[in-house]
Amino acid sequence: MRCEPANTIITKFKGLKPLAEAADVTVHSVMRWRKPKEKGGTGGVIPHWHIDDILLAAKARGIDIRETDFLPVSKVAR
Repeated sequence: MRCEPANTIITKFKGLKPLAEAADVTVHSVMRWRKPKEKGGTGGVIPHWHIDDILLAAKARGIDIRETDFLPVSKVAR
């Protein structure tokens, strides 16, 4: 299973490359966002300094993404 919320946002952008372009980072960086921390990733967390650029790009492309979509998903059982 991919790490959230990064995987959902990558899916909404229809891939790694479009999101990388929106955030002005490499595709490799975006790949790391959806990898577990134990494997060198961010555990699904998108670094906060990229959020504004991603939100602006989403708006320009008609992609429904909101600030709350970037919140980490709790691992606590409900």
